[in-house]
Amino acid sequence: MAFLQCQFYSNSLEIMTSVNVILPEKIEGPLPTLYLLHGLSDDHTVWGRRTSIERYAAEYQLAVVMPAVNRSFYTDMAYGAKYWTFISEELPERVRSMFPLSPEREYNFAAGLSMGGYGAMKLGLSHPDRYAAVASMSGAVDSTRLTRDEFVNDMTYMFGTADQLKNSSNDLFALANQVSTKGVVPLLYQCCGTEDFLYEDNIRFRDHLTQLGLALTYEEEPGEHEWGYWDWKIQRVLSWLPIPNRK
Repeated sequence: MAFLQCQFYSNSLEIMTSVNVILPEKIEGPLPTLYLLHGLSDDHTVWGRRTSIERYAAEYQLAVVMPAVNRSFYTDMAYGAKYWTFISEELPERVRSMFPLSPEREYNFAAGLSMGGYGAMKLGLSHPDRYAAVASMSGAVDSTRLTRDEFVNDMTYMFGTADQLKNSSNDLFALANQVSTKGVVPLLYQCCGTEDFLYEDNIRFRDHLTQLGLALTYEEEPGEHEWGYWDWKIQRVLSWLPIPNRK
Protein backbone atom coordinates (compact mmCIF):
# COMPACT_ATOMS: atom_id res chain seq x y z
CA MET A 1 0.00 0.00 0.00
CA ALA A 2 1.04 3.61 -0.55
CA PHE A 3 0.59 6.21 2.19
CA LEU A 4 0.13 9.82 1.03
CA GLN A 5 -0.07 13.02 3.04
CA CYS A 6 -1.99 15.78 1.27
CA GLN A 7 -2.36 19.46 2.07
CA PHE A 8 -4.55 21.75 -0.01
CA TYR A 9 -6.59 24.90 0.27
CA SER A 10 -10.25 24.20 1.00
CA ASN A 11 -12.74 26.57 -0.58
CA SER A 12 -15.39 25.50 1.93
CA LEU A 13 -13.21 26.03 5.00
CA GLU A 14 -11.23 28.96 3.59
CA ILE A 15 -8.03 27.51 5.10
CA MET A 16 -5.37 24.96 4.23
CA THR A 17 -6.41 21.49 5.34
CA SER A 18 -4.87 18.02 5.57
CA VAL A 19 -5.97 14.60 4.36
CA ASN A 20 -4.12 11.28 4.59
CA VAL A 21 -4.80 8.70 1.89
CA ILE A 22 -3.94 5.01 1.63
CA LEU A 23 -3.88 3.51 -1.87
CA PRO A 24 -3.01 0.12 -3.33
CA GLU A 25 0.33 0.28 -5.11
CA LYS A 26 -1.05 -1.69 -8.05
CA ILE A 27 -4.24 -0.03 -9.23
CA GLU A 28 -6.61 -1.81 -11.59
CA GLY A 29 -9.49 0.52 -12.43
CA PRO A 30 -11.31 3.03 -10.20
CA LEU A 31 -10.94 2.07 -6.55
CA PRO A 32 -13.53 1.37 -3.89
CA THR A 33 -13.16 4.08 -1.24
CA LEU A 34 -13.64 4.24 2.51
CA TYR A 35 -13.89 7.68 4.12
CA LEU A 36 -12.51 6.96 7.60
CA LEU A 37 -13.39 9.66 10.14
CA HIS A 38 -11.71 10.64 13.40
CA GLY A 39 -13.13 11.53 16.81
CA LEU A 40 -13.48 14.76 18.76
CA SER A 41 -10.00 14.81 20.34
CA ASP A 42 -8.16 13.35 17.32
CA ASP A 43 -7.04 14.39 13.84
CA HIS A 44 -6.47 12.84 10.41
CA THR A 45 -3.29 11.05 11.55
CA VAL A 46 -4.81 9.03 14.36
CA TRP A 47 -6.08 5.98 12.46
CA GLY A 48 -2.61 5.42 11.04
CA ARG A 49 -0.95 5.86 14.45
CA ARG A 50 -3.31 3.86 16.64
CA THR A 51 -4.35 1.00 14.30
CA SER A 52 -2.90 -1.07 11.46
CA ILE A 53 -5.43 0.30 8.96
CA GLU A 54 -2.87 0.36 6.13
CA ARG A 55 -2.21 -3.36 6.57
CA TYR A 56 -5.90 -4.18 7.02
CA ALA A 57 -6.97 -2.25 3.90
CA ALA A 58 -4.38 -4.04 1.74
CA GLU A 59 -6.41 -7.25 1.90
CA TYR A 60 -9.32 -5.52 0.16
CA GLN A 61 -7.53 -3.33 -2.43
CA LEU A 62 -9.35 -0.44 -0.82
CA ALA A 63 -8.54 3.27 -0.86
CA VAL A 64 -8.88 4.91 2.56
CA VAL A 65 -9.37 8.69 2.85
CA MET A 66 -8.77 10.20 6.31
CA PRO A 67 -9.60 13.94 6.52
CA ALA A 68 -8.97 16.45 9.31
CA VAL A 69 -12.09 18.18 10.62
CA ASN A 70 -10.95 19.46 14.04
CA ARG A 71 -13.69 19.73 16.73
CA SER A 72 -16.46 20.29 14.20
CA PHE A 73 -18.80 17.32 14.56
CA TYR A 74 -18.83 17.13 10.76
CA THR A 75 -21.25 20.04 10.53
CA ASP A 76 -21.49 23.54 9.14
CA MET A 77 -20.83 25.00 12.56
CA ALA A 78 -23.10 27.54 14.21
CA TYR A 79 -19.95 29.44 15.22
CA GLY A 80 -17.22 28.20 12.89
CA ALA A 81 -16.37 26.77 9.50
CA LYS A 82 -18.45 24.78 7.02
CA TYR A 83 -17.10 21.31 7.76
CA TRP A 84 -20.22 19.49 6.56
CA THR A 85 -19.97 21.17 3.17
CA PHE A 86 -16.30 20.22 3.13
CA ILE A 87 -16.75 16.57 4.10
CA SER A 88 -19.89 15.84 2.08
CA GLU A 89 -19.30 17.88 -1.07
CA GLU A 90 -15.80 19.28 -1.52
CA LEU A 91 -13.68 16.43 -0.19
CA PRO A 92 -15.04 13.64 -2.46
CA GLU A 93 -14.70 15.89 -5.49
CA ARG A 94 -11.15 16.90 -4.59
CA VAL A 95 -9.79 13.42 -3.85
CA ARG A 96 -11.40 11.99 -6.99
CA SER A 97 -9.65 14.67 -9.03
CA MET A 98 -6.31 13.63 -7.53
CA PHE A 99 -6.65 9.83 -7.27
CA PRO A 100 -8.37 7.03 -9.25
CA LEU A 101 -11.37 6.67 -6.93
CA SER A 102 -14.72 5.40 -8.13
CA PRO A 103 -17.66 7.85 -7.95
CA GLU A 104 -20.17 4.99 -8.09
CA ARG A 105 -22.37 4.46 -5.04
CA GLU A 106 -21.60 0.76 -4.69
CA TYR A 107 -17.88 1.58 -4.34
CA ASN A 108 -18.21 4.25 -1.65
CA PHE A 109 -18.36 3.77 2.12
CA ALA A 110 -17.86 5.75 5.33
CA ALA A 111 -16.88 4.72 8.84
CA GLY A 112 -15.70 6.44 11.99
CA LEU A 113 -15.36 6.34 15.75
CA SER A 114 -17.14 8.48 18.34
CA MET A 115 -17.62 11.89 16.66
CA GLY A 116 -16.56 10.17 13.43
CA GLY A 117 -19.24 7.51 13.92
CA TYR A 118 -21.76 10.34 13.97
CA GLY A 119 -20.15 11.76 10.82
CA ALA A 120 -20.27 8.45 8.97
CA MET A 121 -23.93 7.88 9.84
CA LYS A 122 -24.72 11.45 8.84
CA LEU A 123 -23.11 10.92 5.43
CA GLY A 124 -25.05 7.74 4.79
CA LEU A 125 -28.41 8.97 6.06
CA SER A 126 -28.11 12.38 4.34
CA HIS A 127 -26.88 10.98 1.03
CA PRO A 128 -28.14 7.41 0.65
CA ASP A 129 -27.66 7.74 -3.10
CA ARG A 130 -23.88 8.18 -2.64
CA TYR A 131 -22.90 5.52 -0.07
CA ALA A 132 -23.53 1.79 -0.18
CA ALA A 133 -22.71 1.26 3.50
CA VAL A 134 -21.68 3.27 6.57
CA ALA A 135 -20.39 2.19 9.97
CA SER A 136 -20.33 3.79 13.42
CA MET A 137 -17.98 2.53 16.13
CA SER A 138 -18.79 3.84 19.63
CA GLY A 139 -20.59 6.65 17.86
CA ALA A 140 -21.72 9.95 19.38
CA VAL A 141 -25.04 9.28 17.70
CA ASP A 142 -27.37 11.24 20.02
CA SER A 143 -26.09 14.78 19.49
CA THR A 144 -29.23 16.30 21.02
CA ARG A 145 -28.52 14.56 24.32
CA LEU A 146 -24.88 15.68 24.23
CA THR A 147 -25.96 19.29 23.68
CA ARG A 148 -27.75 19.11 27.03
CA ASP A 149 -25.02 17.20 28.82
CA GLU A 150 -21.26 17.04 29.34
CA PHE A 151 -20.27 18.52 25.97
CA VAL A 152 -22.67 21.45 26.10
CA ASN A 153 -20.05 24.12 25.34
CA ASP A 154 -18.55 22.24 22.38
CA MET A 155 -21.96 21.33 21.02
CA THR A 156 -23.26 24.88 21.24
CA TYR A 157 -20.41 26.08 19.01
CA MET A 158 -21.22 23.32 16.55
CA PHE A 159 -25.01 23.13 16.57
CA GLY A 160 -26.39 26.06 18.51
CA THR A 161 -29.01 25.15 21.13
CA ALA A 162 -30.54 21.73 21.67
CA ASP A 163 -33.84 23.08 20.33
CA GLN A 164 -32.10 24.24 17.14
CA LEU A 165 -30.51 20.82 16.73
CA LYS A 166 -33.49 18.55 17.37
CA ASN A 167 -35.24 17.44 14.15
CA SER A 168 -32.72 19.36 12.04
CA SER A 169 -30.40 18.02 9.33
CA ASN A 170 -27.82 17.44 12.10
CA ASP A 171 -30.11 15.12 14.10
CA LEU A 172 -29.41 11.48 13.20
CA PHE A 173 -32.77 10.35 14.57
CA ALA A 174 -34.58 12.78 12.25
CA LEU A 175 -32.37 11.81 9.31
CA ALA A 176 -33.19 8.14 9.91
CA ASN A 177 -36.90 8.99 9.84
CA GLN A 178 -36.46 10.70 6.48
CA VAL A 179 -34.35 8.02 4.84
CA SER A 180 -36.73 5.26 5.93
CA THR A 181 -39.28 6.62 3.44
CA LYS A 182 -36.85 6.51 0.51
CA GLY A 183 -36.25 3.67 -1.90
CA VAL A 184 -32.46 3.65 -1.52
CA VAL A 185 -30.96 3.19 1.93
CA PRO A 186 -27.33 2.30 2.72
CA LEU A 187 -26.44 -0.72 4.79
CA LEU A 188 -25.78 0.38 8.37
CA TYR A 189 -23.33 -1.02 10.92
CA GLN A 190 -23.21 0.04 14.56
CA CYS A 191 -21.15 -1.22 17.46
CA CYS A 192 -20.38 -0.05 20.99
CA GLY A 193 -18.70 -1.49 24.05
CA THR A 194 -21.02 -2.13 26.98
CA GLU A 195 -18.74 -0.12 29.31
CA ASP A 196 -18.56 2.87 26.96
CA PHE A 197 -19.98 6.18 28.24
CA LEU A 198 -21.91 6.42 24.96
CA TYR A 199 -23.47 2.97 25.30
CA GLU A 200 -26.97 4.14 26.30
CA ASP A 201 -27.01 6.64 23.41
CA ASN A 202 -26.15 3.79 21.04
CA ILE A 203 -28.92 1.60 22.44
CA ARG A 204 -31.47 4.37 21.82
CA PHE A 205 -30.24 4.86 18.27
CA ARG A 206 -30.16 1.11 17.59
CA ASP A 207 -33.76 0.77 18.76
CA HIS A 208 -34.82 3.73 16.62
CA LEU A 209 -33.23 2.28 13.47
CA THR A 210 -34.73 -1.14 14.21
CA GLN A 211 -38.21 0.30 14.70
CA LEU A 212 -37.89 2.03 11.32
CA GLY A 213 -36.99 -1.29 9.69
CA LEU A 214 -33.62 -0.11 8.37
CA ALA A 215 -30.94 -2.64 7.40
CA LEU A 216 -28.79 -2.48 10.55
CA THR A 217 -26.03 -4.80 11.70
CA TYR A 218 -25.59 -4.13 15.42
CA GLU A 219 -22.87 -5.61 17.63
CA GLU A 220 -21.99 -5.09 21.26
CA GLU A 221 -19.51 -6.73 23.58
CA PRO A 222 -17.47 -5.74 26.64
CA GLY A 223 -15.39 -2.67 25.79
CA GLU A 224 -14.64 0.93 26.64
CA HIS A 225 -14.05 4.10 24.61
CA GLU A 226 -10.48 3.24 23.63
CA TRP A 227 -8.19 2.26 20.76
CA GLY A 228 -7.82 -1.43 21.53
CA TYR A 229 -11.54 -1.78 20.87
CA TRP A 230 -11.48 0.33 17.68
CA ASP A 231 -8.42 -1.43 16.24
CA TRP A 232 -10.36 -4.68 16.61
CA LYS A 233 -13.66 -3.35 15.28
CA ILE A 234 -12.27 -1.61 12.19
CA GLN A 235 -11.18 -5.05 11.04
CA ARG A 236 -14.76 -6.24 11.51
CA VAL A 237 -16.06 -3.22 9.58
CA LEU A 238 -13.75 -3.92 6.63
CA SER A 239 -14.90 -7.55 6.48
CA TRP A 240 -18.54 -6.38 6.62
CA LEU A 241 -18.33 -3.79 3.83
CA PRO A 242 -20.10 -4.93 0.63
CA ILE A 243 -17.07 -4.23 -1.59
CA PRO A 244 -17.84 -5.36 -5.16
CA ASN A 245 -15.55 -8.02 -6.64
CA ARG A 246 -13.89 -8.58 -3.28
CA LYS A 247 -10.83 -10.80 -3.70
